Amino acid sequence: MITSRTQVTEMIQSAKVLKGIKWRQIAEVIGQSKEWSTAACLGQMTMTKEQATAVGKLLDLSDEAVAWLQITPYKGSLPTEVPTDPLIYRWYELVSVYGTTLKELIHEEFGDGIMSAIDFSMDLQRENNPNGDRVSVVMSGKFLPYKMY
Repeated sequence: MITSRTQVTEMIQSAKVLKGIKWRQIAEVIGQSKEWSTAACLGQMTMTKEQATAVGKLLDLSDEAVAWLQITPYKGSLPTEVPTDPLIYRWYELVSVYGTTLKELIHEEFGDGIMSAIDFSMDLQRENNPNGDRVSVVMSGKFLPYKMY
């Protein structure tokens, strides 16, 4: 019996390792980007019945696990306020250092509002560089102005 979405995430990660499957392969089966598909498999997005069934077939998940993939998740996957994983911490550091800069520049360009993480897309690519490969991340979120009332 499955009692949490976290258990399904663990099942997916285990099957992925056991079968030697890459996130991009799972994304192909889901029919979405590797970024969205990975987030969905890690419990941050809701899959359609067709998507969940396809992932279930690829990873040999039970019908119960497939059903859990279709439930709206509780978003936010970090176990602590300040992340301890070095890679995730660097993103935290990036926002700590450049967050106010991003806020100022977005407000200057668009006005008082936010960048949506709901109407959002992301693309992560490897960028070859003779000084050491680079991680290129492009994020695009709809601007949502604050309303006066």
